[in-house]
Amino acid sequence: MAAPTLDDIAAALYAGPPDEFTTARNAQAKELDDRALSAEVKALRKPSVAAWVVNVFAQERAAQLGEALALAAELREAQDDLDAPALAKLGRERRALTRRLAETAADLAGSRGERVTPATRDAVEQTISAAFFDPDAAAAVASGRLIRALEPSGSTDDIRDAVAGTLPTLGPPPERPADELQERRRRRDAERQVAAAEKDLAAAERALAKEDDAVQALSARAEELADGIAELEAQLEKLHQEADRVERDRPAAEKRRTAAAERKDAAVDAVEAAREALDDL
Repeated sequence: MAAPTLDDIAAALYAGPPDEFTTARNAQAKELDDRALSAEVKALRKPSVAAWVVNVFAQERAAQLGEALALAAELREAQDDLDAPALAKLGRERRALTRRLAETAADLAGSRGERVTPATRDAVEQTISAAFFDPDAAAAVASGRLIRALEPSGSTDDIRDAVAGTLPTLGPPPERPADELQERRRRRDAERQVAAAEKDLAAAERALAKEDDAVQALSARAEELADGIAELEAQLEKLHQEADRVERDRPAAEKRRTAAAERKDAAVDAVEAAREALDDL
């Protein structure tokens, strides 16, 4: 039987009762013949309550957590191909799954007699959320050897410092059959082509609607101008007719004026003659 490693001993200690951690750690270190390993065990830090809750869940619900982390890995890979609405839906589903796992972990801790406060539950949920976004954080959570809660934005060094023993790496998700992978790729390519074609169709429909509006506006203006031209042509015809009438009537009017002027001159002469006759009296 192989001798226990620091990781093995830490996993057992970090899933044990929090109040008994220090006593159990010191006892375990004392029992070891390997002085270097004993010193490493003695140096193990007590986990926070939130870290302990996640450790218990990781060890007792390893299959459930493993499925969730495998799904998270697939979603991280697939999200580059998703559009904004799909990404929003994915985000909602991820948050819902994170809450469910955190609640399960809290209930499991409660069944062991540990009181989980709202702040602790939030820290557990935050830690699981970090595992969904970062492969190193996922490996740290799956190890069951967390010392403290994880931050979603934590660096690799932060994650390493939060794990007792070595920082493990997650194995690759189980490979899907080649034909299934090819079918997924073909379907994804087909969906992209449909999306691109629908986008082009929408753009073409908008362009057509714009040109329809332009044609209708020009047709309405053309009718308006045609009506205006017809009205002006009718007025011009009336003016031509009036001009012709004036030209026809003007010679007669001029003759009448000449006759009237002659009568006036004659009347002036008569008036002068009458005045002279009056003066001679």
